[in-house]
Parts: sequence; structure tokens; C-alpha cells
Amino acid sequence: MPALQNPHRGPEPAHDVIVVGEALVDIVVTPHGTVEHPGGSPANVAFGLARLGVATGLLTSIGEDPHADAISRHLDSAGVRLLPGSRSQGPTATATAVLATDGSARYDFDITWDLPRTAPATLPKILHTGSIASFLAPGAATVRDLLEQSHRRCMVTYDPNIRPALLGSHAEALALFEDLVQFTDAVKLSDEDARWLYPGLSVEEASRRILGLGAGLVAVTTGAEGSLLATREAQVTVPAVRSVVADTIGAGDSYMSALVYGLLMRGADGMAPAVLESLGRMAAKAAAITVRRPGANPPTLDELRADLPEHEPAAAQQPAVR
Repeated sequence: MPALQNPHRGPEPAHDVIVVGEALVDIVVTPHGTVEHPGGSPANVAFGLARLGVATGLLTSIGEDPHADAISRHLDSAGVRLLPGSRSQGPTATATAVLATDGSARYDFDITWDLPRTAPATLPKILHTGSIASFLAPGAATVRDLLEQSHRRCMVTYDPNIRPALLGSHAEALALFEDLVQFTDAVKLSDEDARWLYPGLSVEEASRRILGLGAGLVAVTTGAEGSLLATREAQVTVPAVRSVVADTIGAGDSYMSALVYGLLMRGADGMAPAVLESLGRMAAKAAAITVRRPGANPPTLDELRADLPEHEPAAAQQPAVR
């Protein structure tokens, strides 16, 4: 297949992580009114990484409208660099989230997804993608090409973040997911994602299936049961971090950001069980901090390093991430 082109002249700033995927505006409907937050799973991951001090770029598709301006300001506030090719002539996508009384969200999307067939001028240490961007045509084909042409030259991480309302048939979505896994080093998904992709399989069985497709690490968040992190050689279960919940928007993305941060910083320690446990604990803590405040509002590095209160009112505790 033809290689993706980089038409931009001159040096492009180096990034430790480049995230490829949708940025949109979450329109959150609550019993108390409606508010808007910049969001989209890949954009949230990029924002979370920049909050942790990681030099981060985002390749996305936003328009030339007020929603796009709000997204751009939001990303800039954390230090995320919007990469060339991310502005288009179409409208900026939105996702309407209707919150239940327990803080969980139901989403309705208004999104088109396309990318120019361009590649970053230089590859980062880690390339991350996921969510709608990896499934929705026509942009999903460009995402696949970018991963195929990059995966031997940098680490690739992937979070499918399944949104059934935006997918075709189960068979089509599963084929797209498994086709991308072959180009990845680490895959994170929720137990709900795993059950949707592999009905009838346990979390452990689904993890082994994904590892068999080529991933080196699989992390599955399992709500109150914590998270499972597995490689071909080792498997650990990390307890959930309980937290008072404002809402769960962005919790899984904060987990992903902290996981990518941990992979970036792990050095030569490989994937021994102690490393897996450390990665999982840090990611769970990031999610717990996020659910304490409204919207996708991930922790800074100082917050992630600080101690959380050991005791909270039992009646208010909820699993931080699913």
C-alpha cells in the first residue's frame, strides 16, 4: 500500500507521545442543566498525558467553528500540540452524554471521522490510538495505515473504547479490532469492551486471545474488581481504588494516560509482575482522581504522586473506572 506522506516542510517539534483519534465536545445533560466539555477518548488521553508532563501531540479532525476553538484552547491549556492536518472544513463532532443519578453516562454521537493521508514528520516514542477513530470509515483506514507503517519503529498502544451505536455488525467490528491488534504493543479495554468483543469468554480468556494476536500487554479494567494486566509470561490483578464519584466521564481515558506514562517511564525493567502491578496501581489512582470531579479532568503529575485519603464515607464509594 502507498506510504502516508508528510507534506509539511521544516522541523516539527519532537513528541514523546503522539495520539491519533477524535476530539469532540461532550454535551453533558444532568438533572441540574446542560454543560459542555471538550472531550473524545483520544483527545482526553492526550490531555491527560500532557497533564503528567509528557510532550504530547494530537492528530485529529476538528472544524473551523466555536466547538473546535474550545477544543483547541482546552488542549493548549495542558500543553498538547495540535498536529498539522488536524483542522478540516467539516463541523466539529459532538457527543451528548445523559448522566444517570449514579454518575454513569449514556452517549449519543454526531460525528464524521476522516484524516488526510499524512503522517507526523517524526515518530514519537509511543503512538496511541483508539475509540471511534479506529472503527469509523473513512478515517479508520488512515489510522490503520499509520499503525502498520509505524509499529516496528515505536511502541503502539490501543484502547478500542467500544461504542456499539457507532459500529457496524459485531463481526465487522471484531475484524477491525483484531486487525489492528497485530500492530500494537499494549491494548487497554474495559471488561464491558471485552464481553462485547468476545461474548462467552472470561476476561482472562479474552486477554489471552488478544495476546495471541500480537499484543505484548493487555490491561482490562473490571470495575469494583480492579484491573487485570497480562503478558504472555505473567498476569497480575490490581485492586480498584474507591472514590467519591462526581461522574465517570474520562475515567477510562485517565487510566489509559497513566498507563502510557508508566510505559514511557519504566526504563529497562521490562514487564515483570512487579512492573505490571506498579503500572496498574498508578493507572487506577489516576482514574480515581478523575471521577472525583466533573468531566474529563485528569490529574497532574503532582496529584498523581500525592497520597489519596485512605478513608472515605462508605456510602459514597464507587469503583473508579470500568
